[in-house]
Amino acid sequence: MEGTKEADLVTSVLLYAMRCLAEGDQAALRNMNFGVKEIESLRELRVGDLYRIESLRAHCLSIALNREAYWPMIDNLCRQREMEDTIQMLIVADAPKEMMQVLFGLNQRDYTRLRRTLMVDPAVGRPPEVNDETSHRLWASWSARVDDDPSGLLTPEQYLDIQHETELPIRAIWTQTQRFAQYGHLNGPFETVPTPAGTDE
Repeated sequence: MEGTKEADLVTSVLLYAMRCLAEGDQAALRNMNFGVKEIESLRELRVGDLYRIESLRAHCLSIALNREAYWPMIDNLCRQREMEDTIQMLIVADAPKEMMQVLFGLNQRDYTRLRRTLMVDPAVGRPPEVNDETSHRLWASWSARVDDDPSGLLTPEQYLDIQHETELPIRAIWTQTQRFAQYGHLNGPFETVPTPAGTDE
């Protein structure tokens, strides 16, 4: 027999109640209006009884939405979804591992997994260098957004905005703006930023 939506609801709640009982969570059971007699009947339930519930087309539950808990939950889910979308956009744009670690705390394994999942080609060598004209344009775009934070870091969304505005690779944007911050170009006039030794990840 195909289960009804009412049966699915009751089964889910009873499974939750049985788990509360097994873990000794009496407060949760009281909040669901389980008294002493209901708890005793809960102890006697068997797995087979849960399957017999499938024939129910009504339920014994009183369901009410707690708006004070619902909206913070929804807001949190939206923030997480937006962050995941931003991470994916940066990965697709070939953001370097260091950038993702600094901005999101992404470790090497998750970074590699996301690149593979999103079918991003492996990065080879250093990011392309920008010429003086492009550097001036990048500095203007970056310095218009950066605040007094000595790290010179922007929000992930701001880095994507700069990429759209300058049409530079995200790797080059990250590397160059890190140099701007490192060599003290937060507030002063633009000067040529030296290229440090080493390679980018």
